[in-house]
Amino acid sequence: MWDDRFEQILRPFLPFLPPREELTPESDLKDLGLDSLGTVQLLGTLEEGYQVRFRDSALTMDTFRTAGVLWDTVRGMLQSTAS
Repeated sequence: MWDDRFEQILRPFLPFLPPREELTPESDLKDLGLDSLGTVQLLGTLEEGYQVRFRDSALTMDTFRTAGVLWDTVRGMLQSTAS
């Protein structure tokens, strides 16, 4: 699963996710209220929070479809910067 920082960054962009409801890897971000403006803001917040840069190939709707896919993308960037 992901680290606490990821969920702390992501939750404010999901207005339809109740505060006590669990965020799962299968959680559909669009269904939880992530819109196009939120996606752009989330992108910048993740880049700043993790000191990474999303590659052009990762800037797709699929990357931001579910919490799990988004975390896998961030984790992959973290692993590539650590090597």
